[in-house]
Amino acid sequence: MNILQIKDRGLEIEQLGRLPKDILEVIYEHQLFKLFTAKELGGKDLDLLEGMKVFQQMSALDGNFGWLVTIGTGGNAFIPTLNQDVCEKIYSPRNAVIAGSGYPTGTAIKMDGGYRVTGQWKYCSGADYATTFTMNCFVENEGIRTDEIISCSVDRDQVEVMNDWRAMGLKATASHTIRVQDVWVPEEETFQLGIIKNKYGSAVHSFPFGAFAEASFLSVCLGITENFLEEASNLVKQRNYDPSRAERMGALQFLLMQQKKNVRQLEEQFYSKLNEYWQKHKEGHDLTEEELQQFSRMSKDIAAACIDSANSLIRRLGMDAITETSSINRIWRNLYTAAQHGFLTP
Repeated sequence: MNILQIKDRGLEIEQLGRLPKDILEVIYEHQLFKLFTAKELGGKDLDLLEGMKVFQQMSALDGNFGWLVTIGTGGNAFIPTLNQDVCEKIYSPRNAVIAGSGYPTGTAIKMDGGYRVTGQWKYCSGADYATTFTMNCFVENEGIRTDEIISCSVDRDQVEVMNDWRAMGLKATASHTIRVQDVWVPEEETFQLGIIKNKYGSAVHSFPFGAFAEASFLSVCLGITENFLEEASNLVKQRNYDPSRAERMGALQFLLMQQKKNVRQLEEQFYSKLNEYWQKHKEGHDLTEEELQQFSRMSKDIAAACIDSANSLIRRLGMDAITETSSINRIWRNLYTAAQHGFLTP
């Protein structure tokens, strides 16, 4: 299957509520869950900017598809923090992908050699095909809950998926709640960001995690916005046949042209700043707290501008805008849902 054909399958993907098997196969074939995985583990080992551009390109085909590629690749962030044998076991399979949550909504009871883990975690995108789940827990030691947080990796067969994702957009991302009950997690299958345990890390993995996440989700929003503006253009072209609406359509075309220009400028601003920070990071310089805050503000502002751009057009696109099965409505809902992620909201 040609990867570009995914653009024509958005409605099918949404109505199915998950990625069809042939599209998952495309992901495995093109190593799209392994963009930042070492080649020795079957990955593509991309540069940070190359990966972000893939996130945007895949999101411009379909928001669900792009989101899941982005989240699946996001699990690559944990590669250097895992015990080497565990890392190889988790990431080497062709279909390897991690789903999980960063919120510490579980408890890990400390025992000799590991932890007994219980809890549940919301919004675990890709839960219906993940091979491994990661989850954050507060450590309980000798009956006392501490402030220490430990990250655990757990095989799929030990995790219950709740099938409760009911958002207005990104309906096929299977962003379900997961639950575990008194699962044994050996010490070597736990990890903490920043603590290196193997040889498979790259400069991408040491880039500040917050900025990495913000850049990832903003790339998705830019891709979905690109898709929205393209679909809006198609609708405008279809309506140009009616001479009685010439003035109105002329105004709409002008607005569309304006929004395309604005979004292109925002995209250039984002990649320019990201490239500046990436080069600095590769040269071994730490990014300052002020720089990270500046990047965070920029990411949130651009995400808001993407929403504003879509909203400025949606009211002018007639009944297609409110028909759930229309492409423009689906893309708009996907954009709103993607931009609602905690890394991009005010």
